[in-house]
Amino acid sequence: MIKSMTGYGIAATDLGNAKYTVEIKSLNSKFLELSLRLPKAFSDKEFQLRTECSKQLERGKINLSINVEQSEGHVKAAGINTQLLKYYYEQLKAVSAELNEPASNLMQLALGLPEVVKYNEESVTEEEWKAADQTFKQAVAAFQKFRAEEGGVLEGDLKHRIGLIMKNLELVEVEEPKRIPVIRERLNTHLAEVTSREHIDQNRLEQELIYYIDKLDITEEKVRLKTHCLYFLETLNSADANGKKLGFISQEIGREVNTLGSKANDAAIQKLVVGMKEELEKIKEQLLNVL
Repeated sequence: MIKSMTGYGIAATDLGNAKYTVEIKSLNSKFLELSLRLPKAFSDKEFQLRTECSKQLERGKINLSINVEQSEGHVKAAGINTQLLKYYYEQLKAVSAELNEPASNLMQLALGLPEVVKYNEESVTEEEWKAADQTFKQAVAAFQKFRAEEGGVLEGDLKHRIGLIMKNLELVEVEEPKRIPVIRERLNTHLAEVTSREHIDQNRLEQELIYYIDKLDITEEKVRLKTHCLYFLETLNSADANGKKLGFISQEIGREVNTLGSKANDAAIQKLVVGMKEELEKIKEQLLNVL
């Protein structure tokens, strides 16, 4: 079963003193493009999270964010070095008086000077990381479920379009026997217009007709096209189906459809080939979103 590259998952865990929320979003990308937004306390866990994301999320332009909301009683506030603040303030006040400048914003200036405001070293405890990691796993599970559901929709659409290509191929089988007599008659008519019938070597004519019609034979293209379509469906249903492999098969389908169209030399078959190309373009567009 295939999965969509587009996905969304969110999970939250409330421990009372803090609420942990993990959100994962993804869009199409040929490779894994991972963007993490973490609280400062979780910065040492970034490598671990990236490794897990690489294993489980595989491909896509993925944004992962972890948000921690502390309860009022557990907010970690910054501290103020009051002695240093007083020292800076007195110094600024003295300079202000000496220069005869207004002293209205001295406190604000002093608070912005080095070492006045001290931030506690942020770190995450084992219990906090356990809660965040569990929330991360829940978000990944929701994300994978979303991808699988979207993949189911894509799978149905791809099967439908491959079915239309194979239906057109069946119609080509119906039209093909009609074109050889038409081609033969057209060649005879053109030949009769430029030379008299008595001067025609019938044996040589038959040889040339056989050679020409053999060049227009599309049996191999029909067989290969059907084989590629069946292989596409087989790959689509396999456990390890992936967008890259399906993309390669669709390229092979395109080659056979193009050759079929160039060799057909028949308006009815050309019309069916155009229909195949139209469906194939839609398939390729959908495969851009398959994991």
